[in-house]
Amino acid sequence: MFIPGSEIVVNEVNFVRKCIGADSSQDDLWGKLICTNFKVSFITHDALCKQRFQVANRLLGEHDVPLACVEQVVTVNDAKGKQKVLGSNQKLKFNPTELILYCKDFRIIRFRFDEAGPESAKKVCLAIAHYSHPADPQLLFGFEYVGKQYYGSSGKRMNGMDPGGGVQTPLFDRPSEWDREIKRTGAAEWRVCSVNEGYTVSPSLPEYFVVPVSLADQDLKQYSCFFTTHRIPLWCWNHPNGSALVRMASIADPLQQRKLDQRICSAITKSHPQRSDVIKSDLDKNLPNIQDIQAAFGKVRQICVIEPFEESEEKWLSSMESSRWLEYVRAFLKHSAEVVYLLEGKHVSVILQEEEDRDLGCVVSSLVQLMLDPHFRSLIGFQSLVQKEWVMAGHRFLDRCNHLKKNDKDECPLFFLFLDCVWQIMNQYPAAFEFTDTYLTVLSDSMWIPLFSTFLFNCPQQRTENSIDFAKSKCIPLGEEKALRFPPVWDWSQQFTLKDQALFNNPMYVGKGATCVQNGAVKSFRRTKKNYSSTLRGMPTSLRNGLMDGDTLTRRSSLVLRLRPDFSQIREVVESPTERFLRDWFSRPADLQGMLLPQLLPSHLALWRLYFLRWVPEARIPKGGPVTAYHKLSQVADEIEMLQNKLRQYKGVTPVSSPGAPPSDHSRMYFKASSTSEPSPEYLSSSFPFSPVGNMCRRSILGTPLSKFLNGAKIWLSTETLANESV
Repeated sequence: MFIPGSEIVVNEVNFVRKCIGADSSQDDLWGKLICTNFKVSFITHDALCKQRFQVANRLLGEHDVPLACVEQVVTVNDAKGKQKVLGSNQKLKFNPTELILYCKDFRIIRFRFDEAGPESAKKVCLAIAHYSHPADPQLLFGFEYVGKQYYGSSGKRMNGMDPGGGVQTPLFDRPSEWDREIKRTGAAEWRVCSVNEGYTVSPSLPEYFVVPVSLADQDLKQYSCFFTTHRIPLWCWNHPNGSALVRMASIADPLQQRKLDQRICSAITKSHPQRSDVIKSDLDKNLPNIQDIQAAFGKVRQICVIEPFEESEEKWLSSMESSRWLEYVRAFLKHSAEVVYLLEGKHVSVILQEEEDRDLGCVVSSLVQLMLDPHFRSLIGFQSLVQKEWVMAGHRFLDRCNHLKKNDKDECPLFFLFLDCVWQIMNQYPAAFEFTDTYLTVLSDSMWIPLFSTFLFNCPQQRTENSIDFAKSKCIPLGEEKALRFPPVWDWSQQFTLKDQALFNNPMYVGKGATCVQNGAVKSFRRTKKNYSSTLRGMPTSLRNGLMDGDTLTRRSSLVLRLRPDFSQIREVVESPTERFLRDWFSRPADLQGMLLPQLLPSHLALWRLYFLRWVPEARIPKGGPVTAYHKLSQVADEIEMLQNKLRQYKGVTPVSSPGAPPSDHSRMYFKASSTSEPSPEYLSSSFPFSPVGNMCRRSILGTPLSKFLNGAKIWLSTETLANESV
């Protein structure tokens, strides 16, 4: 499966064995290994039955890996006992007998060349290493793809809309889309500003953004030179009480600090109907930095897929605790909840300040809006939130995803950390979100498909500049367009059929736009006093009975990090206003169409199993896991929707489609109530829909822990590790 017109085969080798089982080769697959300018593809010669219930990507085959997803390319020669990490333009002095691909989505894939031609095997390994390390953004496959297809069949502007219709996801690259957001939130004292049109003020800001009415364009131009990278304050969102959430880079000139603070705060105060105060939150001081986050993510990857399962199982809880990943997830959720208190409880506006306002501010501003505004818990709303607070605000996706693999120090999974935070809230309030954790996982995986404007660039200006340069170099006529139009990831029809997109829909969603369970029984979650008091005080409920929850649980089966309390900190303290606000909120039923706050004890946070453990066969639950409940709930929701439609037909009422709903003959649910072709529970597993099911001795077709394949190697291989063994 290749993309016509833009995907080119660079090199290939026949008679390659893809390793499946760790202990034997009887289940391995034979085929052809191909390197294109887009992906590593394996075409099997074996006539295996295609798994019936696995999500199928239109851009990728079952055995394909995008080159952007390849973290490391490791070649091995068994006879000489040598290994080498290959980079771009490197030489390989031995004939490889084995190729190992470490992938950014936690897959580890192994190929054997025992029957393949040695020179052909060497060439394909070098090609994969070269094309997975592009030297320039314009060498990413997206440019070649868009150069051939960006006009599409109609020549119209690309947006976040499926061809079949539905609500568009706003891209916030036009003043009208910002204006609609101002009106939606009731931000009467704010205006759309075009002072950065042509990126004349700041290269990393969007051309259009929102500022207080009282700030003139001339003032903004004058103030911009005093801010880091000229990033003047950006409006994010308005609370119904008039409080505003604003983002801002730090002020580079200390002599202007006081004057600018007063001027900016005064303008924000004037925009508030009660002229309330403005509070500034310094994110750099209160949250972990990108180096700490990257280190924690690397440790989790080590625990989940690199170390032998038996060893990691024995020390699962202590290893997860020492990684600090969930600690950092909790830190971002906690800080966001504190900002929510200021906006909701104290009715004051908040400025989120960060040195460049391109990393931590993206996470916190998005989480605050997700907690306060139910619109952002719908599918279209969530996509608009990411587009507004990440893409247009200039998050450096190119650097943080390390697409060019130039500087590992800039790499950091901040967007993935945000998705993990979203999953934690979703896990606590499963009926409050229109989308599923499958959607979040697919969105994360899409970062490694280098076609979409969403994740390819550091800012809109970089996209425009590179697009124009590429179009000129390839003599591509732009017509009335300013630059090449890359498709956003929100056009899901490029990757999935409507059938598979139904996996994104949550059958329990009780939002205003959901029709299938609008009158369902799931309306609120009532917390007991035990829950909210332990949340606030940091003392597990079970401790009062003299027994820690973690002492009664099997290690990996729960996959929930439960930390022992620090007894020196368990004492009566004076309740702060924030704690009182949280206590009052947790004492009432949660309004799923109102504000939502996460519970923040370590015992309330869990490992995102579907993402972290989907490729680990030993952690998979055959015929079980959350998918079994999803399977039944989808069937019930589909049956309710079907009965409602029949009732409307009986009454002669034309059904009114909700925003973003599929065509009337298309169910919102993946599993149907009446279909005879739907899977029974034995076809499902806790990894659904990302890895094949069936004969578990075959392990995962898409990857398996590599510890037994590298003679006991237990760490993520690096150039430094193998330097002494390289030739």
